[in-house]
Amino acid sequence: MTGEFAIAVHAVVYLNHKKQSLSSEELAKNVCTNPARIRMVMGRLRKAGLIETREGVNGGYSFEKDAKQITLCDIGKAVKARFVGSAWRSGDTDMECLIASGMANVMDGLYAEMDALCHERLKTVTVQDIDDIIFRGKAGE
Repeated sequence: MTGEFAIAVHAVVYLNHKKQSLSSEELAKNVCTNPARIRMVMGRLRKAGLIETREGVNGGYSFEKDAKQITLCDIGKAVKARFVGSAWRSGDTDMECLIASGMANVMDGLYAEMDALCHERLKTVTVQDIDDIIFRGKAGE
């Protein structure tokens, strides 16, 4: 998994809490990353319709959705997060050994199943749940 998902969740929860438009510099300071990375992630969230952008002196990014309706799965999809997977594959499909030639596909299948399970779980966690955990120490209702 890449950090874009964590950045996106952090930024959306922060925007929801602040209830105002914030610049990429302000978001970057709170997320503890650089403004260019924030702009890249926020661009994906904007494209997915999860955040709003405004130009000008009071411009920046804002979250105007119902925090109880936006799930972490929605955010994950917006940033194309893959939660379980591997950049490295064992074996070689050209080898005669069935294990060496078949293991990568078997593992890819398992990773895909586990990733789907993560997405299903994140459908049950909302932006409001994260806010509740942070500010009240509880989630859900």
